[in-house]
Amino acid sequence: MKREAVFSKSPRPAGVDSHAPTVLNHVSSSKASPPAEANVAEVNAAPPQSSKSKQLPHFKSLLRWDFLAVFLVGVTLSLIAVGIFSTVFQTRQALTQKDIDAAVLHTLQTKDLPSQSAKAAAAIQGAVVHVQAYIDDPKKKDAEIESGVGSGVVIKDDGTILTNFHVISGAKKLRVTFFDGTEADAIVIGVQPEKDLAVLKPQKIPDDLEPAILGSSQQLVPGDAVVAVGFPFGIGPSVSSGVVSGLNRHFKSPDGKQSLSGLIQFDAAANPGNSGGPLINMSGEVVGIVTAILNPTSARTFIGIGFATTIESAGNAVGLPPF
Repeated sequence: MKREAVFSKSPRPAGVDSHAPTVLNHVSSSKASPPAEANVAEVNAAPPQSSKSKQLPHFKSLLRWDFLAVFLVGVTLSLIAVGIFSTVFQTRQALTQKDIDAAVLHTLQTKDLPSQSAKAAAAIQGAVVHVQAYIDDPKKKDAEIESGVGSGVVIKDDGTILTNFHVISGAKKLRVTFFDGTEADAIVIGVQPEKDLAVLKPQKIPDDLEPAILGSSQQLVPGDAVVAVGFPFGIGPSVSSGVVSGLNRHFKSPDGKQSLSGLIQFDAAANPGNSGGPLINMSGEVVGIVTAILNPTSARTFIGIGFATTIESAGNAVGLPPF
């Protein structure tokens, strides 16, 4: 067993100066040093190796291989993830027109979408008004009775309304009702009896009133879809759809008192009360003002033939810029 070295003071020889430096000798702890041969043998003897020290290199080797395996697995998983992401990304980039068409077709087959007529009517409905005309009641003093009922369409931000002259003719008082239920008295600011047109100005309007968008009848051809919006028999606003049956038609009233030309013929249902209301295209633009229906009987109901004044003619009548 190897002994630890300790240091102790050597005895001071007689006659040595007490102030001289102290010399330290290397000695063993308390016993005498063993023979030199024993020390050499002890030094040269190889220390016994434990089983733990013999297994250490093998253990380190295993650690290296485990680390390498984990590293390789991580790299492999990373490459797989990158491959999946690249595949998905490339798939999205490779979207074709065929894929888009299939998605649209699926939507059309599984979703109930509003028709073009419904969308057109929704675009104009806020600008359609109910027009009521009153005269004095001949049987009661200071009383009024309804003399006419029709429709109208707001064509300006200030609430200016376009309607038919025969709706308001002879009235002492006019009242209009807007889409939100707002009622207001109105005055006549312009008429063109020869075109059966009149222009009204209400005394008040809703805050969020939006006028109709005026289109052009010049683009119409027979067969084009159109929609009539108004208050037939005071019921409404009511919507009916049909097509343009003809252009530049001529109409003469049953009593022979009125003759109109350059009209749009249509087959969307129209009845008394629709007069003055808008005829619109599938974009919700006003292309005409519903004016008359043809019924050779005295029933005065719709049998499939209606007429509208073109919006160009109506616009010129009220002083709007040409279309």
